Amino acid sequence: MGRGPSIENRKGAEDARRGKLFTKLIREVTVAARGGADPAGNARLRMAIDKCLSANMPKDTIERAVKRGSGTGDGAQLDEVRYEGYGPGGVAIMVDCMTDNRVRTVGEVRHAFSREGGHLGADGSVAYLFKHVGVIAFDTGPDAARAEKILECALDASADDVVTENGVTEVLAQAGDFEVLKKALVAAGLAPDRADLQWRAGTTVALAGAQAEAIGKLLDALEALDDVQHVHTNAALPA
Repeated sequence: MGRGPSIENRKGAEDARRGKLFTKLIREVTVAARGGADPAGNARLRMAIDKCLSANMPKDTIERAVKRGSGTGDGAQLDEVRYEGYGPGGVAIMVDCMTDNRVRTVGEVRHAFSREGGHLGADGSVAYLFKHVGVIAFDTGPDAARAEKILECALDASADDVVTENGVTEVLAQAGDFEVLKKALVAAGLAPDRADLQWRAGTTVALAGAQAEAIGKLLDALEALDDVQHVHTNAALPA
């Protein structure tokens, strides 16, 4: 009888995932800190630090990233760059990167697209399909009463929409209203499990079978790249 992965192998894989997540979060803090090292006056930095703390990142690691980004620490300069393209079936994909070498990054992104049956497009070729929104998510599970409370509080605080699906309740807001809405929910005793600004497609393209599998491989390939922070698509894939 075959045996599954050893405890050591599973731990190694988990450590690798955690390390990759930390790298992405540190980059977010570093770039956000360019707008000021004080999170009280820098909403983007405050949000980046919150994500680091939610991932149990040590505070001294966060502080070093803030110093590096604000110019008081050492480290290579990071640039934000976005690539737009198409996957199999013509679905739209946006790839947000942070890099210290644009030539390397665009080469890796282009290779991932072409290897998995997609191709890069020109700037602006798909961005118009996406909207920048605030997403505040709660893992409500089967707790209908809690989901109802979130709905009532969110609508009172002028949320754009509230959606509950598969045990998760998402509160959606305009990007500019995100911070105010999040504070209102927290003040009501509703601490979110995740809160972030995201690019979401206005309409989606439902895929299944071979096309869904091909898009899944392309998204995985892009997300595996070291310089990639976020990947956005208008593809609706099976759970």
